[in-house]
Amino acid sequence: MDILPSPQQLRYLIALSEQRHFGRAANVCSVTQSTLSAGILNLERQFNVSILDRTAGKRVVFTPIGEEVISQAKGALQGLESVRDIINFAQEPFSTSLKLGIIPTIAPYILPSIIHNINENYPKLTLSIHEDLTESLMEKLAIGFLDLLIIAMPCDCSGVETYALFKDDFSLILPKNHPLTELNQIPLDKINIKEVISLQDGHCLRDQTLDMCRQWQSFKTVTDAQNDFTASSLKTVVNMVGMGLGVAFIPEMAIESEVGNRYDIVVRPLEGNPTCRTIGLAWRRNSLRSSEFKQLEKVFQNVKNSP
Repeated sequence: MDILPSPQQLRYLIALSEQRHFGRAANVCSVTQSTLSAGILNLERQFNVSILDRTAGKRVVFTPIGEEVISQAKGALQGLESVRDIINFAQEPFSTSLKLGIIPTIAPYILPSIIHNINENYPKLTLSIHEDLTESLMEKLAIGFLDLLIIAMPCDCSGVETYALFKDDFSLILPKNHPLTELNQIPLDKINIKEVISLQDGHCLRDQTLDMCRQWQSFKTVTDAQNDFTASSLKTVVNMVGMGLGVAFIPEMAIESEVGNRYDIVVRPLEGNPTCRTIGLAWRRNSLRSSEFKQLEKVFQNVKNSP
């Protein structure tokens, strides 16, 4: 019987071709670097062919046949996924497995309710969850490691289909002694851009915050628009505001969990409610599970302000 490459080997190749770095490719595939390297090496040995040019030193360079293999691998992997989707759809929607990706500025606030609703509405569904930044989740979706994402838009959603679920408004949080706390609603043009604490690079919420800042102030570089303080999580951002280090935009779904009844922080809506993000789903374009994924809308009912 002819030997065929495994789907996992194809994913390794595609990830390496996109990342051009073994460590980053391994991270996209959620395996160790040694596992990814061994998978590609085994593929070369199985067919007695060189896919990587190992004379290129530390750079990732594919041989001409390696480039051709990668081109065919993408189509082959999409074909395999289509076969799987056809079988799953024919059996029963939500009766097999769902590999779900979700970003850190959404997961803590609605994931418990989502899991509860899925278990209640689709008890046959086997759910696996992966939390990561948007860019990494998109890469894992592209190579078939994930089936569906919960993301915040606007973001770079090229190459995927999206389905909007609900709006998540932004408010401003301030230290209790900040002059703007005297206002019931905060006009954007009253906010000192240099006071705004943001998340670190890679978080879509950071990009959305910068876009809000551009609505009322122009700046040449990101550095011109940022506070001296950045954080890797909303919890840390809130703590920085509580320490009087600045102000911050916070999505509505996170207010109860992160701010609660803190005495050192004041929450104020923005005048005219001009800013928000859209929480939605994303999946591979032309997926046969599109209609199935859209049915998940009822799972998200009443989860926007979950504790």
